[in-house]
Amino acid sequence: MSNTNTEALEPASTSFPDTDTILQRDEYVIHPWECFDRRHLDSRTVITHGEGIYVYDSEGNRLIDGPGGMWCVNVGHGRIELAEAMAEQARQLAYYSPWSLSNVPAANLARRIAQHTPGDLNNIFFTTGGSTAVDSALRFVAFYNNLLKRPEKKLIISRADAYHGSTYLAASCSGKARDKNYLDFETRLIHHLSSPNPYRRVQGMSVEAFLDERIDELESKILELGSDRVAAFIAEPILASGGVIVPPPGYHGRCLEVCRRHDVLYISDEVVTAFGRLGHMFASETVFDIVPDIITCAKGITSGYIPLGAVAISDRLISEVSDNENRGATFANGFTYSGHPVACAVALKNMDILKDDGLLEHVQDIGPYFQQQLATLNDLPIVGDVRGMGLMACVECVNSKESRMPLTKAYDIGNRIDAHCQQLGLIVRPLINMCVISPPLVINKEQVDTLVALLRKGIERATDDLKMEGLWSASEVIA
Repeated sequence: MSNTNTEALEPASTSFPDTDTILQRDEYVIHPWECFDRRHLDSRTVITHGEGIYVYDSEGNRLIDGPGGMWCVNVGHGRIELAEAMAEQARQLAYYSPWSLSNVPAANLARRIAQHTPGDLNNIFFTTGGSTAVDSALRFVAFYNNLLKRPEKKLIISRADAYHGSTYLAASCSGKARDKNYLDFETRLIHHLSSPNPYRRVQGMSVEAFLDERIDELESKILELGSDRVAAFIAEPILASGGVIVPPPGYHGRCLEVCRRHDVLYISDEVVTAFGRLGHMFASETVFDIVPDIITCAKGITSGYIPLGAVAISDRLISEVSDNENRGATFANGFTYSGHPVACAVALKNMDILKDDGLLEHVQDIGPYFQQQLATLNDLPIVGDVRGMGLMACVECVNSKESRMPLTKAYDIGNRIDAHCQQLGLIVRPLINMCVISPPLVINKEQVDTLVALLRKGIERATDDLKMEGLWSASEVIA
């Protein structure tokens, strides 16, 4: 990988209020996944600026950005090229309505994306992010079946542990049980199957048998609901926020075969995996050997520098809704900021960086090393599973390696590990009993070694906390 970014982007201002003042002002902010009874009790780290794989807090501490923002800062922090692309486009044309007019960056970006999508997925609909991309894909599926005079073919099948977004339909498709407790969701149209997590298979079951079981489950559900009523199956190539779950080899190909047999559309949710996270612009075909009907993407499309999402739809589907019989039918779905010229200009420059800096090839090279080094954490008594692919991974903590029972929320192990890691110089993303890592793609081997060493220390210190509080003991490992 050639790293041409020798000039780091300076923060807009090096003068910030003190941390206490910032946190007092932050009390006006409602954060995502806010627990309101703890809203003003938990102290948050305040990030002021970033460079490469690092961010800096308001106390001046340098921290490895383990989660890569939220799976998205692919080309790294402080890329002056992206800031300049943003400013240049804003000076030229900051905004115009996408309804009946076009703009140059949006047209250029749609063509560029279509050059990388698999098969005939050449039609690009721009959204504001991943959630609105998934919602738009699901609305297009309903539109498609209405025009084909199949008004009953509307059911969507998803999986437990999947995450597809926070807008209503996308959130309804998500299968993370802990997110379902206090909100309402669409239950008439959405049906969930079991998680494809091989770590959670029945004791003694082979991975091959587990795969067969999950494929049979999908086909049985389609037959149970009726193929004349099931419209689509939506799947992440890797279930990211569910804990970086890598389904068994061949899973996606066999799911696609089932969908084809029963005339069910396949939506590949690549909001996390596209734009380099697995070493390719898109992972559906190059990594998992499938050509879906629809792909959703966001996050890495701009490396998080500005919000943008997209839906890629196949020529076949567009052709079917464009024939003479459907003349005048309007897909009444869109957003004020669809194809936003500034966001599209940043995405174009971001794709240039991915190509010119050899970041896709770099991920293909360093990804196996990243996974290999993280796997060394398996020797820790509290670690049950280390899994991942490319530059995304999860470390799952359990009560014992034999039982594989996850440590419950009461242990607060994920937050404990994150707190210790931050003191050491690393941010991780805690998910109850799991820690997710998805660093910027520019990470090098020495930085991988440092990340893993800090994570090891953080896990060890959190384990010591549990021991001191009488919540866990090494004897439970062999229980």
